[in-house]
Amino acid sequence: MKNIFRIMVFGGALVAASCTDLETQPRQSLTPEVAFADVDGMEALGFTTYGVARAFNQYGQQMMIAPEIMADNLRIIANTGRYIGQEQNADRAHMNLWTTQFWSGINTANIVLAQVDDVPGDATKKNRVKGEAHFMRALFYFDLARVYGYEPGKEVNGWDKAVILRTEPTLGFSNADFRARATNRQIYDQIISDLQAAINLLPTATKGTAAVYRASRGSAQALLARVYLYDSKFAEAAASASAAMASFGIADDGTGLATPANYIAGFSTAPNPESLFEVEIRSNDWSTVDGVNNSVCSLTANVFASAQFIATATDELIESYEDGDVRRNAWVATTRSGASGTVYRSAKWLGHKGDFLENLPIIRAAELFLIRAEARYRTNDAAGARADLNALRSKRGLGEVEAGLSGQALFDQIMLERRQEFALEGHRWFDLKRNGLPITKADRFEVIPYNDYRLLAPLPTAELQLNDQLEQNPGYN
Repeated sequence: MKNIFRIMVFGGALVAASCTDLETQPRQSLTPEVAFADVDGMEALGFTTYGVARAFNQYGQQMMIAPEIMADNLRIIANTGRYIGQEQNADRAHMNLWTTQFWSGINTANIVLAQVDDVPGDATKKNRVKGEAHFMRALFYFDLARVYGYEPGKEVNGWDKAVILRTEPTLGFSNADFRARATNRQIYDQIISDLQAAINLLPTATKGTAAVYRASRGSAQALLARVYLYDSKFAEAAASASAAMASFGIADDGTGLATPANYIAGFSTAPNPESLFEVEIRSNDWSTVDGVNNSVCSLTANVFASAQFIATATDELIESYEDGDVRRNAWVATTRSGASGTVYRSAKWLGHKGDFLENLPIIRAAELFLIRAEARYRTNDAAGARADLNALRSKRGLGEVEAGLSGQALFDQIMLERRQEFALEGHRWFDLKRNGLPITKADRFEVIPYNDYRLLAPLPTAELQLNDQLEQNPGYN
């Protein structure tokens, strides 16, 4: 074991110098001696993967903002150099998840899964540690897969490459190797396998409590429902969404969702009352300038004097809300120096913990109804889809959808509800992409059809130079 410690600390230092997926260095200040001592050390090592999720190139900023700007929910109102290319869908302006930190999170999960059974400790706790590692690895691979590849069965011109797949730990040069990209089918199969394992290992949690800061059986069921939806496994998506609802005590009629009176306030509550999985951010997780420079709050709201406030809702999004829809209150009319006309700040991300600080709900209860509605629509259960839409709408200040709504009109309503419900929560780009829909931005920029190469992110040039087995996504060569 001491040799492994030495490899991880010294052998990893050189590998970590590049942006490669062969990341070997344990995160933060946790020493290998502590991590491998017992199940408590393994649990502490596993906790570092949550830090990856809150990073600014992940949910801490990029995965919440970029999918909205790259689609049609946000527009730039201040040129600070951020997201300008993404708004225009310019060549190579995309989401960059292929980072040392991201691969480090996957490798940490691999280390935990490979070693936790060999250390002393309680078996129940070991199961939870393993379940969390499976969940976090699935989350990371899912995000990588949907940024760098198509969804299975929806490939353009047969291109089915996703990302490199590693399920064993890379502890140093002795077991480091370069690999080609796995197919999107292989990656999705691994994600599904991980989440199924997590469901069997994790404890239950109570919605809207501090328990949602860690993965639970219900959050794994919810993430699996999302993955199944992307994978066009619609019956399985509906079943997983129902299972997650049962785990969290959410009723078919919408009981358990936020009400119109507390929907907006929920985003300034830690945790959000609808949260099934939420990334907690504390003041010691940030440096003194992280909040003003990088937080979702700073970039999308002007509630603090030093906020950057670079992005606002598009007119099309604002105009899409029905009268009485409480979700419209997530946008507050304001002004911004240098921006013409009315602009809107977010009322979801207000830095309610102080100085731009807030948690980030990653999976909310509302998503289960919308996953199930879409899955039921795809399996010709229009009545069930309408019932799920109506349950959600009843908690957003709205009446029922038109009786008998079906076909394309029903699908369009589901997509509209998703657009409005998850505005500025990082879903819009992926909802359009996975359904083969074009990216349209009124008259501001050109339409991006589904078969356009810019739907997929480019692999970093440095990675291609380092690993000659990697193939670049089409259109970027």
